[in-house]
Amino acid sequence: MMRMLPWLLGAVALAVPLMIGQAFYINVASQILIAAIFASSLNILVGYAGLTSLGHAAYLGTAAYLVAWLNTQGGFGHLSAVLLALGGTTLMAALFGLMALRATGIAFLMITLALGQTLWGVAYRWVTVTGGDNGLPGLQRPMPFGIALTNPVAFYLFTAIVFLLAIGCIAVFARSGLGTSLVGSRDQPRRMRMLGHNVWLVQWLAFVFAGFWAAVAGVVFVYYHQYISPHALGLPASAETLLMVIAGGAGTLFGPLVGAFIVVALKMVVSAYVTRWVMLLGIVFVVIVIFMPEGVVPGLDRLRRRLLPGARNAP
Repeated sequence: MMRMLPWLLGAVALAVPLMIGQAFYINVASQILIAAIFASSLNILVGYAGLTSLGHAAYLGTAAYLVAWLNTQGGFGHLSAVLLALGGTTLMAALFGLMALRATGIAFLMITLALGQTLWGVAYRWVTVTGGDNGLPGLQRPMPFGIALTNPVAFYLFTAIVFLLAIGCIAVFARSGLGTSLVGSRDQPRRMRMLGHNVWLVQWLAFVFAGFWAAVAGVVFVYYHQYISPHALGLPASAETLLMVIAGGAGTLFGPLVGAFIVVALKMVVSAYVTRWVMLLGIVFVVIVIFMPEGVVPGLDRLRRRLLPGARNAP
């Protein structure tokens, strides 16, 4: 059953437009998948590497700004703008990793926060390039293979394909030797060093890998909104994504998706009926922490094993 779960997830993700039908909810589903890609990239650091970051929105925002500026102001086509944005943001993640990984624990968190806030300040103050608080509007969605992504269903399917690709690559990474070394470096760094592993290098590679997928999320994010502003790089964006990872289950493959669903659904759907939806989000998070401190996905798996003892030995 568990082996069929990825295929089931892919089938459900691609069938969502048929199950929903309404354009509003299809757009909400697109936002959930974009947030899930971004949360999955942060989960590489938080869940697998044990490195909590509060500046991860810097990579999403930087990639989004690069795509928007290169396409609307720089005269680049969509493909070249996307490739340059992904390459530039990944390089930035490599440089930021060199600085942030000089520390661990709370010091690492503060360095990532400082780097993220620095980029937010640049985006807010460099009005001639970023548009300041007004942002960069006017980005048009591409037409890959002649398919117009202006249609909500078409854009959702495009986002779903990117999401499935991201989840697949992250799953391969987590099960690879590098991913295993990363988890070992998180749990037993001294023992890993004694065994000859370069713990810093493993963490730096994971940092760069996480930055790349955050950049991918930024590309899809800016094409969805067709607009980017400094708010995408701010602390609230990073904190909200960290909340998704923790609520869904850090260190699990599908935890970020569940966390993204909870946060985005409360923000986009429940907020239309409940004025104080942020308070409701806080209550939901407190309940999760109390009853499922490891997150929803591990908590449900633990409950499944209690209710179905035979599931412990299931393949």
